[in-house]
Amino acid sequence: MIRTATPADIPVIHALIRELAEYEKALEEARATPEQLHEALFGERPAAYAHIAVDDTTGEPVGFALWFLNFSTWRGVHGIYLEDLYVRPVARGAGHGKALLTELARICGERGYQRLEWSVLNWNRPSIDFYESLGARPQDEWTVYRLTDGALRALGDGRRPGS
Repeated sequence: MIRTATPADIPVIHALIRELAEYEKALEEARATPEQLHEALFGERPAAYAHIAVDDTTGEPVGFALWFLNFSTWRGVHGIYLEDLYVRPVARGAGHGKALLTELARICGERGYQRLEWSVLNWNRPSIDFYESLGARPQDEWTVYRLTDGALRALGDGRRPGS
């Protein structure tokens, strides 16, 4: 049901990312190209990793998990940050999402990683309920911050945003 992604999976990973972005009402923000994904996942220095969920009957990809390593200074070891987890609506409820998370938890255990973390949109109650059913807990004391586009360029250039 779950397998490590290969370079041949780049078109389906790209399509699944776009489906996820559409589901999250942010399709215009999904700008990654297949070439960028190939370099990130299979280039000389991979920055991320991916697993594919396939339908047991047809062997067709129905979901994916894309992740990378993070590091906890408090724990002193790596962890996994799950950037994307997505299962196509037609395949939901068949265990693919749980199988993807189980594989990442297995990798954590095998490699001595002590955290598996991700973000979920506050309005995505079905996903929140699913994650909590697995024992995941929200980190309510933390707020995610992000710099992008003009604000990121301005800071990098030593300017104030909007100046």
